[in-house]
Amino acid sequence: MPRGRPSPKLAITVDAVVHQQVLAAAADEGVSVSAWMTTAARRALLVRDGLNAVAEWEKEHGAFTATELEAARRRVADEVVATSHPRSA
Repeated sequence: MPRGRPSPKLAITVDAVVHQQVLAAAADEGVSVSAWMTTAARRALLVRDGLNAVAEWEKEHGAFTATELEAARRRVADEVVATSHPRSA
């Protein structure tokens, strides 16, 4: 019996082009395909949860205004830049 909490295995089929891109991305990042796919799945689930939260909020409070959406886009873009180019200490 394996020790600890072994990760479950998952067999999937993907498009050939996606397969090659995943292999290349994992190699570029120096991680295993399993690690890359786990990170990608976590991101996709986080986005999904966020979109569901927005839909719930809008159902209760009404749709966001164009001004609110633009402010959110700027905030996300700023965060992407900040995490892409960490400040040196």
